[in-house]
Amino acid sequence: MSDDIDDTHPAGAELTAPPQQDRGAEILQLTAIAAPNSVRIVSEMRSYWQDLRRGRAVPDRADVEPQGIRAALDYAFILERIAPGAARFRLAGRHLVDLMGMEVRGMPICSFLNPDSRGRLSDVLETVFKGPQIAEIAMHSHPAYGRPPLDGTLLLLPLKSDLGDITRALGCLVTRGEVGRGPRRFDILSDSVFPVIEGAAPLFPSPGGFAEEPAPWRPPNPRRDPRDSAPPPAGITPEERRARFLVIRSEEGDR
Repeated sequence: MSDDIDDTHPAGAELTAPPQQDRGAEILQLTAIAAPNSVRIVSEMRSYWQDLRRGRAVPDRADVEPQGIRAALDYAFILERIAPGAARFRLAGRHLVDLMGMEVRGMPICSFLNPDSRGRLSDVLETVFKGPQIAEIAMHSHPAYGRPPLDGTLLLLPLKSDLGDITRALGCLVTRGEVGRGPRRFDILSDSVFPVIEGAAPLFPSPGGFAEEPAPWRPPNPRRDPRDSAPPPAGITPEERRARFLVIRSEEGDR
């Protein structure tokens, strides 16, 4: 937001700098005015996604228009699922570029997370596509040199691709605080998931994916000669039964 602030002096104005205290107060005031209302932006994104559904469980990627999210456009993005638990940016707003300090299109979304939080993001992300369902993640970026503390909210909303499969997601990343020097990376503080169908059970993220539980192990049945289990024919004499026995001799012969 600081790019929109004009620090140049108008013609004829006095070039002496104002008192440091007053200038600091002015900067704080401008920052407070320019800071985004993260709750409002996240709410508008969810409402826009709900409007796109038009009675469907999940809207199509082709339904998303920039004009519909004009107020949240700088914070918005569209993801493409490229593997289980992994997705990359197809489109991304200006705020995400500011956070990373570079263009983010084509980058994986996990680039915004510290390594310890990437596994959890992968689990949550997969529930968005597989549920399908909505996910909201609270994040925090710890302070460092040139990087003030920064809180963020990540919203993920499933979309259908042109092929009809749920491999796209609409979302937004809104932060509260001064961005500072990029790249900024976050730790996950908490996450919440919500089913797209009211009353349905949510699919909670869990490590290891969503494969079915393996069947309990049972020892294999020992191989047996079918003749051992077959009952002897009715009316067979003991002499005839002994004649059915098979004698196996060793190579060295019987001793």
